[in-house]
Amino acid sequence: MKLFKYQKISKTKKLRYIDNYYKKKLYIVFLPGFMSDIEGQKPQSFRKFAIKNKLGFLALEYLGHGKSSGEFTKGNISIWSNNVKFLIKKIVKKNDFVLIGSSMGSWIAINQFKYFKKQIKGFVGIGSAPEFLTRLMWNKFPKKTKNEIVKKKIIYIESGKYKYPITLQLIKDGRKNKVLSKKIFLKIQVSMFHGKNDEVVPVSFSRKVLNIFRKGKKKLFVIDKGDHSLSDIKSLKFIKKHLLKIIENIS
Repeated sequence: MKLFKYQKISKTKKLRYIDNYYKKKLYIVFLPGFMSDIEGQKPQSFRKFAIKNKLGFLALEYLGHGKSSGEFTKGNISIWSNNVKFLIKKIVKKNDFVLIGSSMGSWIAINQFKYFKKQIKGFVGIGSAPEFLTRLMWNKFPKKTKNEIVKKKIIYIESGKYKYPITLQLIKDGRKNKVLSKKIFLKIQVSMFHGKNDEVVPVSFSRKVLNIFRKGKKKLFVIDKGDHSLSDIKSLKFIKKHLLKIIENIS
């Protein structure tokens, strides 16, 4: 059986994903972060967790990410949210599921509540970064940088060894996808995990996510010595231990 699969979403575009298929089972749906793929430690670890616990599983690469079709610079939160909606309908179908969002993936996960309220039975956020394009980028850009992105329609932001292309259309679309003012009244478990040493996204963002869920069973775990990704073995072991409790409570 092939680990990586592809699903056509149009004549010219396809999404790469990994899954663990069950006809009638609870699923785990993992949504990766900004410019991330499904070959990393987190998606692979959660896939193994799903197999071990006889659960369905889905993780995908949005258009322009990993080996999915498309150019990253033409993507945005709306497009990537629709990618997720499409694949959940295609792979998870009518099964219930627990959402796991990593960084930007938490933003996209919150957007899924519009479509799958009856199926979502839990939500786990890892270094959650909803609305980061406005709150952590645009609002903190100096005037010179803002003028440059308006003029050139794109800038490149350096972070460590990497350069990230940030387009004007991505920023504008981010403003259309405000989620932190939403109110969701589902009585589900909502758990946020955030690294104490996260230098990318403040822990306040995880708290803001919890505030969205007015009737949920809410928990915030600040991982000592944890970074933004929380992809180290110790952090993932802790997250999976709590995830198992969520699943047992659903069952």
